[in-house]
Amino acid sequence: MTSSSPLAAGAARAAPLSPLLLACLAATWLIWGSTYLAIKFALLSLPPFFQMGTRFLAAGALLLAWLRWRGAAWPTRAQWRNALVVGALMLGGGMGGTAVAETSVGSGLVVAFIAVVPLMIAALNLLWRIRPGRLELAGIVVGLGGVLMLTQGAGFQASPAGLAAIAIACLAWALGSVLSQRSLPLAPGAMGFASEMLCGGAVLMALSLAAGERPQWPPQPAAAAAWLYLVVAGSLIAFNAYMHLLAHASAGLASSYTFVNPVIAMLLGVAVLGEAVSGFEWTAAGVVLAGVVLMLRGAALRPAS
Repeated sequence: MTSSSPLAAGAARAAPLSPLLLACLAATWLIWGSTYLAIKFALLSLPPFFQMGTRFLAAGALLLAWLRWRGAAWPTRAQWRNALVVGALMLGGGMGGTAVAETSVGSGLVVAFIAVVPLMIAALNLLWRIRPGRLELAGIVVGLGGVLMLTQGAGFQASPAGLAAIAIACLAWALGSVLSQRSLPLAPGAMGFASEMLCGGAVLMALSLAAGERPQWPPQPAAAAAWLYLVVAGSLIAFNAYMHLLAHASAGLASSYTFVNPVIAMLLGVAVLGEAVSGFEWTAAGVVLAGVVLMLRGAALRPAS
């Protein structure tokens, strides 16, 4: 038997995010915000599916070897099956489609379009009768509005093929994210992340072979450095942080990186490429951050279940 009081209930609703969750948020916001630039550099020598496939195979193998050295158990047959499905969607479709889009679409458009992911996740979660809280929903709407402002200020144009690629990528990523939460559990902890990266990497390499991709060898130094950054920071650190958020935070909070990444991309464009950012675009960035604040507040106030 248990008892509760209004004070205890209020404390549960207002429980702050843990330091680990905050660190995971920082990784998905800051590191993933920079990976779009790294993908562009890696494309100088490494075609999209090959680039992503080798990236996730390397990261998955390193993580799996470390876990086995520490005595972690192998995933079960069902967990490998789930890793194949989720990895094919999130990595094969999501990351592969993103890299394909960047071959013909500016990275700013790619990052901006990815802001539809939280809306897709929210729509898919309705199938499981999971509804976002009012503040989380408000944050999604405000953040999406800010990203749309960013795209209007950029004055970009894109190919229909590139837009189709990033649209498919976003849908695949959203579906994989929801399935990993609701229906297809992976192996516990980091072993689940390792199995997903290995399976997704294998799917990407199959796509690379089917597409007849031919990497440049030896790769240009900038491309090799970008690939290494994607393996270590983008895959081993940020991707694992995202999967931890999916397992221990709300869907809206886990996908909040989609609102921050465009701002990071803008700042990198100014610092690395010397791009000019107008006052309207900085205002749009402020709207994006306001949406993130609303989502964070809504997640913190969501009753524990």
